[in-house]
Order: sequence, then C-alpha cells, then structure tokens
Amino acid sequence: MKFSNGCWIFKEGVSCFSPKEVYSVNCGEEGKCTAVRLTLPTYFVTSRGDTLGNVNLTMEITSVAKEVFRIRTWHYRGQVREEPSFELFQKDLLPLEVKDGEEELRISSGSLTMVFQKNPFSLIFLRGKEVITKVTGRDLALMKTDWKGLPYDDSDAEDTYMRQMLSLGVGELVYGMGEHFTPFVKNGQSLDIWNADGGTSTEQAYKNIPFFLTNKGYGVFVNHPERVSFEVATEMVTKTQFSVKGGYLDYFFINGPTMKEVLTRYTDLTGKPSLPAPWTFGLWLSTSFTTNYDEKTVMSFIDGMFERGIPLRTFHFDCFWMKEFHWCDFTWDSRVFPDPKGLLSRIKAKGLNICVWINPYIGQDADIFEEGLEKGYFLKRTDGSIWQWDMWQPGMALVDFTNPEAWKWYQSKLSELLETGVDCFKTDFGERIPVKDVVWYDGSEPEKMHNYYTFLYNKCVYELLCEKRGKEDAVLFARSATAGGQRFPVHWGGDCWSDYESMEESLRGGLSLLMSGFGYWAHDIGGFENTSTADVYKRWVAFGLLSSHSRLHGSSSYRVPWVYDEEAVDVVRFFTRLKAKLMPYLYKEAIRTSETGIPMMRSMILEYTEDPACRYLDHQYMLGDSILVSPIFNDQGIAEYYLPEGKWTNFLNDEEYEGGRYIRERHSYLSIPMLVKENSVIVLGDSSDGPDYDYADNAEIRIYAPTDGCRIEETVYDMDKNPVIGIKVSRIASNVLVSVKTSKKCRIRLVNLCPEVFEVEKDTELNISIK
Repeated sequence: MKFSNGCWIFKEGVSCFSPKEVYSVNCGEEGKCTAVRLTLPTYFVTSRGDTLGNVNLTMEITSVAKEVFRIRTWHYRGQVREEPSFELFQKDLLPLEVKDGEEELRISSGSLTMVFQKNPFSLIFLRGKEVITKVTGRDLALMKTDWKGLPYDDSDAEDTYMRQMLSLGVGELVYGMGEHFTPFVKNGQSLDIWNADGGTSTEQAYKNIPFFLTNKGYGVFVNHPERVSFEVATEMVTKTQFSVKGGYLDYFFINGPTMKEVLTRYTDLTGKPSLPAPWTFGLWLSTSFTTNYDEKTVMSFIDGMFERGIPLRTFHFDCFWMKEFHWCDFTWDSRVFPDPKGLLSRIKAKGLNICVWINPYIGQDADIFEEGLEKGYFLKRTDGSIWQWDMWQPGMALVDFTNPEAWKWYQSKLSELLETGVDCFKTDFGERIPVKDVVWYDGSEPEKMHNYYTFLYNKCVYELLCEKRGKEDAVLFARSATAGGQRFPVHWGGDCWSDYESMEESLRGGLSLLMSGFGYWAHDIGGFENTSTADVYKRWVAFGLLSSHSRLHGSSSYRVPWVYDEEAVDVVRFFTRLKAKLMPYLYKEAIRTSETGIPMMRSMILEYTEDPACRYLDHQYMLGDSILVSPIFNDQGIAEYYLPEGKWTNFLNDEEYEGGRYIRERHSYLSIPMLVKENSVIVLGDSSDGPDYDYADNAEIRIYAPTDGCRIEETVYDMDKNPVIGIKVSRIASNVLVSVKTSKKCRIRLVNLCPEVFEVEKDTELNISIK
C-alpha cells in the first residue's frame, strides 16, 4: 500500500505520525533485561505542555534467539486483537545487552545490534560493525488515511495503518514472500499477503508468506496473519516497506549472516519442514480432474504403467471419486466405484499408496451437510445464519476449524477413509475465505482468518495422519499455505496451463516459495489446464522428476505418457528410474532439510550468494547441495544455463565443464542439464524400481572432482533415518584418500580420475593415485 505522492508529500488525506525522539527507555534490572520498552513521541518534547494531547508510539524489543529481534510497536495497546496468531516456537526471552547513553541507545543480541539515535530519532541495524539496514525520518510511522486532525480520535480502525520502511543498499535484492509467480527478485513489486485462487499466471498467489530475505544476509518476518502490504523498492526505490491495518506492528528481524542461516533461524521460529516418507518421493499418477474414469480406467492406468516398466508409486483420485454436487461428503460414487474397499485393496496389492482429493467446503447436496448444519460446524454470518455461496460447489458451506467439535467431526470423516485403505490426502483449496459479515466460533478476527484458515485446515488433516499412520508416514498434497505451513508437507504449485510459459512460471513460483521456509515442492507435470504438446510434456517430465516430489496431473485430459507418444513413455520411464537410483542422495538431502529448514530445491542465489551472476537466475536450481538442474523451456531442445566457478561434471555422461560461464547446448528428450559440482559425493542406490529400498546394499559411491586439500564428508541414511554408510574423502596432490564405513557391499568410483571401480563390503580405507 502506497501512502506517498512522490518524494516530499503524502497522498491527499494522509497524515503521518512518526517518532521524533526516544523520550524514555525502560529495560528493568541491569544485566537481566529481557525487554526494552521505548516511549516514542511523534513530536519534539520541549516543555511539559508538549506531553499532552499528542500521539505517542510505544516500542518493545525482545530476543527469542541469538541474532533475532522481535520488534513490536503500538499506538493504542488496548485495541490490539492478536487472535488468531501464528504458532511460533519461542523459548524463554534471552537477556539483552543494553547500553543506554545520553545520545544513543544500543541493544544487542549476539552480533546483531540495534543502534537508536535518541534525538532526532533514527535506527541502524548492525552486524558487528557492518550496517545492514537503516530506519530514518518517517520510515516508522502511524499512518492515518482519512484523519480529521483531531487529537482525540479514539480508534485505530479503517483509516489507520502502521508502516515500517527499511533501507536497501546498492545491489541489495529481496526474495521470498511465498509462492509468487511474478519476477523472482521482488524489487520493484507491490505485493499483498492475501491468499487467492488465481492460478500460476497472475499476480495472485495461493501461498503468501509475510517473510522476506535479502542477499545482504538478513530476513524480516512480519508476524501478522492478516493482509500485509509490501512495497519493495516501489514507493521509495531505496526502501522495503511493509504495512498493516490498525495501530500495531509486530515483526522479527533475523540476522544470518548467510541467507541459509536466515532460513534456519526463521524455521526455528515458525517450524521446520516435516520429513516426508521415502515412498512419497516416487512417481504419483492422478486420474486428472474432470476426465471420465471408473475402476476399469484406474486399473488400466496402473497396469499400463507397470507393463511399460514405469515404477509408479502412488495413485491419486481427484474430485470425482465423489458424486458431483456432493463435495465433500467423503463418500465414493457407487456408480463408478461400487466396491471402493476392494478397489483400494487391489491397488495396494500392486505396491502402491493411495491419495484422495478433499477440500474444506461442504456442498448443500452433500450427504453430511445437514449434520454439519444442525451441529453448528460451519462458518456463520453475523446474523446467525450459515455462510454459503455458489463459487465452486453450489450452496457450499465452510467448515469452521476454530470449533473444536467441527475439527473432530472433519477428522472423523477422513478417519473412515483411512480405515478403507486411503493413505493420504490432497488438501485442495482453502484460499477464498470470506471476511465480510462473518463470525468464527472462537471469535477470531475475520481479516486474520482469511490467510490463517489454510493453516488450521492442513494442520487438522496432517495431525490426523500423524495419529493414524505415524508422523514418519504422514503427508499431504496441499495447495494453499501461510507462515508455518511448511510443517505439513508437501505443497504443489497449483493450476497452471500446459505450455512452456507456465512451466517457467511454475519454477519461478516454486523457487520463491522455497526461499520462504518451505522445504519440499511439486507441480503438475505436463501442466494442468488444456493438454500440452508431446514436446512440452517430455521436457516437463524431466523437470518434474528432478523436483523433490513428482506428480502427473491434469484437468480435462489424462497424463499417462502413452496418450502423447511412445517416446514420452521412454522419457517417463528413464527419469522415474533415475530418481529412484538417486534416493540415497535425495533422502539424505530431505533429512537435512527437515533439520535445517534449507530447502531441497534451492535458488542459485541461496547456494551462491557471493556470485553476482546468480542474483536473478530463476530457470535453474540446485537439487540439494551438489546437483545443478536446468530445465529446458523450448521446442528446439536448447538449454541455456550458468555454472558458477569451479569444475562441474555432467551427471548423465561424465563430461566436464569449467564454471564461471554460461553454457548453451542442445539436449535430447532423454537428457537435461544435470551438473555435479566439484568436491561432491553422490551415492546411488542399487534399485530403480521405486524410491523405498535398502539404500546401503550394493550402493555406488561417486566422487566428483576432489580438489587438492579438500575434505569431504557424506552420510547415507536408511529409510528410518539411521546412518548406514559414512564416507570421508580428502585429496593431497595426486592422492585421493577415501574412508568408507559400511557393513554392506558397495562400489567406489572416482569419476574421470581413475578408471578402476573399487568394490568393498566392510569398513575400508583407500589411497588412490590419480593422474
């Protein structure tokens, strides 16, 4: 939201109340201070009379972890409504180091320091002695958009906002804020944190996260579930601005100093991405949305995949597993699925897991609508009637998850499905949540519930899966999210078209989400709306099966490969089996994501922050620590990508490249730029028949381009997260020392350095001479 009319004046009707000085500092007992409270008059106090009849702001500074400040600013403290609020993992407040002088106030947490100049007011954030960002002049302010000039205005209501600006340095770029499909670098954009069902081709987003980080190594989490408006180098081109309605602003300032450390600290606060089970990394196949299907169709798809040597792992039933107009009553449509329990049993006998589509809306024709109506489980209007509309299911009502009994009721319906053989749920929708004339069961503020609803919805379903199947096996396929939603994986990119432009925007949105605390991500391989060409489908398959999670899904047409052409079958088979072989590497990376909050799929700037060429790259990514992937977005098969400094090796053919340059080359459908960086160890499993198997048995350990003086350590975990292979590699001149701790047979290969393959089956140390 913009308040200014150019550099010097505000828009008509706008008044700005910004601190002029730090009038008083209250921090309690010296040496035990856990909170500093500042009185900030929005005028200069030159006499006692100046303390009357004017606007004051109150700021409180605390630290929940080293290198993290929580900064809260109020106008009227008694008017703040904080429910619902994000679930945060906060420990006891840490003691702050406070130095209060006549002209300056310094507050420190670790190496992060806030330096206030008292009169006139200004604020600098320091990392050691380095200036990270500044707050000057009117950067922090209470904004009145229709102020009548009356000091006794007693409400921070519709016309009131709190605004914070932070300076941007030369070359400083902003990332994150959720799964936005607009440009990856957010500088120059106006973004509202407001979930919407807008597809992947608009400025709207399913997953809006009020968090950003910059390449200067800090992040900001605005702790407001409601609409947060960001102006990133727009209203003022050297500032990032965020504003919220009302007279209260709460945000966390998070130091790195690296971008990865910012993400780790942010997910310490909002929750780590939970670890999905190994089976979830395999290939998922959907019925698609509005296609016609019955048991015969479903079994023909499943059998067709296996007959063609494609190791399918999960089958998904989309909306029409239920009868039309009955979404969601969680009852199988007996016209096409007369024996659902038998069908699921037959599918599971083929080694597959089963997912079904759900949403939190109950259509008026649904068999359970009357039950929800009578028991008060739906969102109500302020007049006591049920909120209903026709957008999506005609006459649909919305489950009120703030009602504990409605929560249990919804879970009970899903529990019945789990008992029949369903393993997980695609938790679709959750974005179009009303805010006008509605009342929630627990009194939650409607503006805040709009974005927060998806958290309750997905948490309700995820917790049931944890209870019934165990946390290690719980997984969703979710579309909407807010801060903290990373705790309930997996998330997919939503409704895209079936062309290269949509494939590109999907990756861009995914990388943005993965810069926002989320660890795992998928997209509709081949596109959702319409039907792609065989060319687009085959290129999207390579991209999709080198994403953390992989699902073939469409809208009005099927996504089995043989409906495109026979080569598409070869492509799906090749990349599905390749991903299965990579599981020792991928699952190790997934475990680390769950521990650190650093995503499996990483933007180049996250991995190579100091490389200027990586700042804007959004057509390629790092899959874990070591593998660079660059999808192909054209029908000529031409790949264009950038390699950072160092030696890189093509994973598929062992060709070596020197980095620090752009590459342009042509690829067949059975190829994709997939480069391994130097000083990497990639462990391949012995099975290509699916993602879940013994990763240690007969594993192949590949060592890529160890440099002189390097020390590399890697671990292979089994499917229960137990370390089963330990690997250490170092190089001194022309000798490579390899230490392997294992109880099973494995092979060791020094790619391009030694023609010999070394076979070991117990703890082994090798000293290998190379050319």
